[in-house]
Amino acid sequence: MIYVIRHGQTDWNKERRMQGRRGLPLNDHGIEQAHSLRDALNGIRFDHVFSSPQERARQTAAIVSGKSPVIDERLNVIDLGEADGVRLEELKRVGPLPDPEIYKGIEDPNALVRRVFHFMNELQDTYGREENILIAGHRCTTGCIGAFFKGMPEDRNILTLSSDTGGYRTYHFA
Repeated sequence: MIYVIRHGQTDWNKERRMQGRRGLPLNDHGIEQAHSLRDALNGIRFDHVFSSPQERARQTAAIVSGKSPVIDERLNVIDLGEADGVRLEELKRVGPLPDPEIYKGIEDPNALVRRVFHFMNELQDTYGREENILIAGHRCTTGCIGAFFKGMPEDRNILTLSSDTGGYRTYHFA
């Protein structure tokens, strides 16, 4: 079984800011959310634990699993470039993402999907179907993983498939 968790709250989540690679660690509420996730998944022995390199995801994975996660760059949050830290109410968007004509350095969303799908394909080829695998990520990466299992939404908005902050979803390899 694949358990896909989204990190808990940070101060930037609370302040309603875009949070990319310059994001913050978990705040007290985020730590409580991670402990609630651990309680919800109580009794599950995770054979493998993977995380984004972002501290907030690593913290969540460690609290939930009781293990140090294997860090994989492919699970990193989308690079928001100059939009990182911008308040949501001030953000200029193209669909769900910051406008790359206004904010420099934004990662191509197709590159995000390719790297997360590459990770998931490798995971599927490497590990047994009976193993419990925990993956800690972000709204964008948990959404990509949802698209890997459920198919890409017609409008390509993977965020509709993401886990909630401090939440999880489960999947099975076919």
